[in-house]
Amino acid sequence: MLKRIRQYWSARRDPTGTSAGSSRWHRLLFPVMGGVLVLIILVGIWWSSEPNPFDVRSNAEATLAETGRAIVTGGVTTSALIKVARTLLDKPGGYLSNDVMPPGLYLDNIPNWEFGVLVQVRDLSRAFRENFSRSQSQSTEDPDLIVAEPNFNFDNNSWLFPPSESEYDEAIERLESYLGRIADPDLADAQFFARADNLAAWLNNVESRLGSLSQRLSASVGQERINTDMAGDNAASQSTPAASEMMMRTPWLEIDDVFYEARGATWALMHFLKAVEVDFAEVLEDKNATASLRQIIRELEASQRTVFFPVILNGSGFGTFANHSLTMANYISRANAAIIDLRNLLAQG
Repeated sequence: MLKRIRQYWSARRDPTGTSAGSSRWHRLLFPVMGGVLVLIILVGIWWSSEPNPFDVRSNAEATLAETGRAIVTGGVTTSALIKVARTLLDKPGGYLSNDVMPPGLYLDNIPNWEFGVLVQVRDLSRAFRENFSRSQSQSTEDPDLIVAEPNFNFDNNSWLFPPSESEYDEAIERLESYLGRIADPDLADAQFFARADNLAAWLNNVESRLGSLSQRLSASVGQERINTDMAGDNAASQSTPAASEMMMRTPWLEIDDVFYEARGATWALMHFLKAVEVDFAEVLEDKNATASLRQIIRELEASQRTVFFPVILNGSGFGTFANHSLTMANYISRANAAIIDLRNLLAQG
């Protein structure tokens, strides 16, 4: 009996001493693992594509047509905010910032793009709650916007209990409710006030965001900067002393992160300003500011040009290789300067 068993296993073993069954498993395992790896890489490439721009007026018409409503003041801007926020959740791969499994786990460009978009969504939703939906500082806040604004400010990296997507989805639903209410001629409890002071208040925040992004992008090559924190006010003070000159440089591994955050921020802001051009048309025309707004939009559109090189280059300003961060900083700085001009025009009587 034992002799027969030895003969059986001897027949089942290959010349190297490995069983035939085990050998077949090894031959199948490596191709399968290789195929899965290639699939993950290909899906990762697909998920890394940035969403295309959309037409804000057509988007508003389609959104309101679902409820049988026509476009009203504020409808285009509200619809643009909804569409931009929804894009975070519905683009290829969905929302990736909180992914814990590949390929989302190893992707970083699109999560940084998402954060740039999310910051602009948060700022505009705050403007809706504090300015656009209120006639004056003593008026009550809109009940839908009271929920939407803090939900957009929920942790962007939360995976469970609750996931970020559920909070943002609820915020979007509240914005949709607000849009339906301002478009309903039989309701007067929800309003969008297209006033110069409301627009200027939001643009003041936009100016601050773009200024920060421009400085971070410019720091990709390292710069010695004069400390101007206290300039213009002899009586000003700060918590702790600071050097008169500072060396600013973005860490090498964070250069592409800052670049894609800026790409996301300018993508979202481009759509918001195009919507503002529609809803605030009379205000802009009265202040002779339409051309200034269109120049801002043009600079932001230029920042969305295709990056043909697969890696974000960080050459010196006048060196052999390109510096994508400095190019982006140029467009953002020009847009920021135009926003300052626009705010000045809105402040004029």
